[in-house]
Amino acid sequence: MRLSWLQKWISKRKPWIFNNSKLPVWLSKLAPIDIFALSFACFVFCRSEIPKTTERHETIHYHQQLELLFVGHWILYFSFYLIGLASYRNGEKAYRENPFEREAYSNEKKYTYLEKRPLWNWVHYIRG
Repeated sequence: MRLSWLQKWISKRKPWIFNNSKLPVWLSKLAPIDIFALSFACFVFCRSEIPKTTERHETIHYHQQLELLFVGHWILYFSFYLIGLASYRNGEKAYRENPFEREAYSNEKKYTYLEKRPLWNWVHYIRG
């Protein structure tokens, strides 16, 4: 499989990680889940020292955001969440069924996924 220049460029990007951040703690008070770490733009905020699996998960989100020029990702993420909330009537299930989360959870344990990840791969995780 030959990677495009954009795919190569994105695959080399790493977010800036902030360990021992209070942001996930504060956002957990508003969210339907207990947030351990989150990716926002080129930053990842984690409650403690970030485990490698979580780092990969959040870096997948960072790459998704790069593909959609950040704002596009945030709009789609929130839209998928609202659709899931209307469908499932459960905030945690709406979060888990979001295609961005489904891609990240499915591949967070694959060591070479970030190097080989196809662009727009999250699209394959949309349920019809």
